[in-house]
Amino acid sequence: MAGRAWQPAGRTRRSTRTLRVRASAATVALIVAAVLLVPPLAQLDQQAVDLSAKLLPPSWAHPFGTDDVGRDLLLRCVYGLRVSLAVGLVAALAATVAGTAVGAAAGALGGWTDRLVMRVVDALSSIPHLLLGIFVVAMFRPGVWPVVASVAVTHWLSTARIVRAEVLSLRGRPYVDAAVSGGASRWRITVRHLVPGVLPQAGLAAVLMVPHAMWHESALSFLGLGLPAHQASLGGLVQSARGSLLAGDWWPTLFPGLLLIVPTLAMAGLAGAWRDRLNPRRRSELTL
Repeated sequence: MAGRAWQPAGRTRRSTRTLRVRASAATVALIVAAVLLVPPLAQLDQQAVDLSAKLLPPSWAHPFGTDDVGRDLLLRCVYGLRVSLAVGLVAALAATVAGTAVGAAAGALGGWTDRLVMRVVDALSSIPHLLLGIFVVAMFRPGVWPVVASVAVTHWLSTARIVRAEVLSLRGRPYVDAAVSGGASRWRITVRHLVPGVLPQAGLAAVLMVPHAMWHESALSFLGLGLPAHQASLGGLVQSARGSLLAGDWWPTLFPGLLLIVPTLAMAGLAGAWRDRLNPRRRSELTL
């Protein structure tokens, strides 16, 4: 009777989780389609100025309205999302590769190497990411690659910790002990057994890092330290719309902000499904 009593609740949780995953996947697919298809299909110049159409509210002609110089906000937001997503993907990939390499080396070598590497990671983690990112960006001219570098430099630390902890866990597995007993070198054990074992966790960290990197890039652009003013960025769009918001024009701020929030929620939903798949015990507990 107790099992039957719990069954509907478990079925409801499973259906809710499935719906959330499908909605997240559909949202991510829609975002990717928009950034890939809208710019070439629109055949419009995102920088085209029309002062006679400035600050028009959302309509059929301009679904997101226009900004303070008459540029179409839908096109500007899509271009900004395209740049922010590209920066997030490249920075997350670079940070994941660096964090995986450092964490795997620290966990596999152990001893003083592990202690030294983790003390460096702790020291860098004590510095706020945004301040360290500003320091990195300030050494270069405004552009995409300095922003990518600043995000990658400040975001590999958490991945290194995750990978190191996973490597330390894998080192006690029977198949690793068997490889050591068989005379396998430390390099071979790391490459053949430890690194493949941490790739799922590293991939999950990369997925979670993409929206974080997008927010980091948007914060730098909002502060005027990211992309050049002529290049659309979600953070730059929000920054340029501050005066319009004070005048009561809400749409130049709302839509760029939504295009930051929606991808974050969608990727978090996909990452949650990935995490449940990596940890079947946790998934079974959720469906009791």
